[in-house]
Amino acid sequence: MTPQFWLWLGFAGMSVGAALILFIGKSRTRAEETDTIIHGLVPIIAACSYLAMATGQGSIALPAGPDAGTATRAFYFARYIDWSFTTPLLLLGLANTAMHSGMRRPAIVWGMIGSDLIMIVTAFVFGLSQVTWLKWTWFAISCGAFLAVYYGIFVQLRQENARERDDIRATFLRNAVFLSVVWLAYPVVLLFGDDGLGLLGPALGLGIIAVLDLTAKVVYGLMATVQTAKRVDRDIAQGIGASPARPHLAAAE
Repeated sequence: MTPQFWLWLGFAGMSVGAALILFIGKSRTRAEETDTIIHGLVPIIAACSYLAMATGQGSIALPAGPDAGTATRAFYFARYIDWSFTTPLLLLGLANTAMHSGMRRPAIVWGMIGSDLIMIVTAFVFGLSQVTWLKWTWFAISCGAFLAVYYGIFVQLRQENARERDDIRATFLRNAVFLSVVWLAYPVVLLFGDDGLGLLGPALGLGIIAVLDLTAKVVYGLMATVQTAKRVDRDIAQGIGASPARPHLAAAE
């Protein structure tokens, strides 16, 4: 498999995934409409990133290493732009699940998003760096910010989620574990890929990240959208938060 194969596969998979999420997503309540938009936007943004990388507009050539002579490597900067938008959206969606009855502590969400952006920006600088000690300093800072995101998910969000009913607590924990396990593989791939130690090779590194991206953005998005519909079904059955997202349409009906 060539690098181009994985990039075009990422574009096609994200495009189809976005269409599926927006097709099955509902908007019976404001919360459900918000979740549908969030999980639909994520693969749309990623599809644009993969299109840019596949056509050569989302990468630049950098020296393969300090002692590589004229050898170069492709640095895919578009993926960092993608992650800067999509991972905050995924965290926002996860927070909406955790605090299903209302966004009680937005500061938690802003803290996670801030840590997430620090993680991505420092990983971007890590990929650009040619000086060895600076490169690995940025990688260490990025990993530290990553741990702060995990703290926000599994300590702060989970504390708020404990106030919700049983099915919402189970859904949040399942989503948090799924997303966190997938995300955990990213720094490992960056470490061993072309931006780090260069042990994976261009095609394998791109292939792994493409599979991870499709899992985190499409598979997770479909799963979260279906679970949101089930929660809203129960809300409506119990008369909880049943105000429609588009009340003028409800009135017309």
